[in-house]
Amino acid sequence: MSLSRDLTRLIRKKQVSAADRRAAALFTLDTLACAVAGRNAKPALALKAVAPTASNDLARRAFLIGGLAHILEMDDLHRDSVTHPGSVVIPAAWTLAEDRGLGGHAFLDAVLAGYEACCRVGEAVGKEHYRVWHNTSTCGPFGSAMAAANLLDLNEDETVWALGNAGTQSCGLWEFLSAGAMSKHLHTARGAEAGVLAALLAKQGFTGPGTILEGEKGFFAGLCPDPDPAAVTADPSRAWALTNTSIKPWPCCRHTHPAIDALLELHKTLKDAKIAKVQVGVYRAALDVCDRPDPQDPYSAKFSLQHCVVAALIDGKVVQASFDADARRRLAPERAKVTLAVAPEVDAAYPKSWGVEIAVEAADGRRLIAARTEAKGDPEAALTEAELKDKALIMLTESGLALDPAEDFIAAILSLPDDQPVRDLALLGYVEDGDAHIRRRRSA
Repeated sequence: MSLSRDLTRLIRKKQVSAADRRAAALFTLDTLACAVAGRNAKPALALKAVAPTASNDLARRAFLIGGLAHILEMDDLHRDSVTHPGSVVIPAAWTLAEDRGLGGHAFLDAVLAGYEACCRVGEAVGKEHYRVWHNTSTCGPFGSAMAAANLLDLNEDETVWALGNAGTQSCGLWEFLSAGAMSKHLHTARGAEAGVLAALLAKQGFTGPGTILEGEKGFFAGLCPDPDPAAVTADPSRAWALTNTSIKPWPCCRHTHPAIDALLELHKTLKDAKIAKVQVGVYRAALDVCDRPDPQDPYSAKFSLQHCVVAALIDGKVVQASFDADARRRLAPERAKVTLAVAPEVDAAYPKSWGVEIAVEAADGRRLIAARTEAKGDPEAALTEAELKDKALIMLTESGLALDPAEDFIAAILSLPDDQPVRDLALLGYVEDGDAHIRRRRSA
């Protein structure tokens, strides 16, 4: 036996309800709306140049959608595993389900299985892994491979091979942040592609190591200073990981969201009062990734706690325009008033709870306190279905899609629980303008 085999058996024994499928459809809408909305950004143009939507290479098509889904920093987040499973699992599952002419039930069940594999492996990597490695990129291939294995009807041995070869492709380092580089989008792109490739190879009898996770020269040994292998198969009867995943209401790093949530509340009290000082207590991982007092570009600003804090506190909103050059310049004096520190109780609760403690001193002498153990969009404060649809509609229309096709897009995805067919994003003209004329041969 091996952890990969145990994980495969655990996932395939789990029951799927109508409510689980409905939840998976909503997460699919969120992820694919993120992909479509990001399609014209500068990194997206580069991704499309090397992985055009016309490609018949299924792994490369998953690569493209996976990369696009992460560009706006609006995709979902599973706290316990510190992964963005949707931007890796859903592109892989969508590409294969569409190519094979499958219906919504098969697709949604595969999405649930993929989230489960990604998140369970992510929960096992330990806190130190995240200091160097991007969990979405390292754990994501296990999720995309599991989803792909389901859609390709791989047997147990073939699924174990797929997981083994997905794991040996695990990668993704945080160094891109030091230069504000675009590599993070490559992480989700490769995570989706790796799982599809691994599963397609397994279907051809291409073997992979069953002990990729726990082996002497495996994933935990190579990438994880403090792993918890038992977490991979712990509590097998719990709810699907997808149903415990957060959806982002704000377009920036999820580590900034508890602070944004708290400061939007304080903004209402302070109104136009001048700010003297803002003290923010967070967990260590938030500082490692988001301590950026002087961001020089929009992407760095999305990973700056200092910038997100003052945008929420001063402007009372955090939107895409909050990170542009004018906003960064205008808010620079306010960022200098923000101090960050590790709050011991907040740090001890992470990653089960992504919390924050905040103290704001106004120039008029008032001192306001706020704290969060979760943020809007977390399962404890989940977005409603109406809010999710509104988020998708706003992203789609602001990216240039007309209202009618945007509404059609939303309706098509939300019909998947009724077992409606998975449709080609390229054929609908959503991923790359001008590709609506493309017709590809479906595989048998």
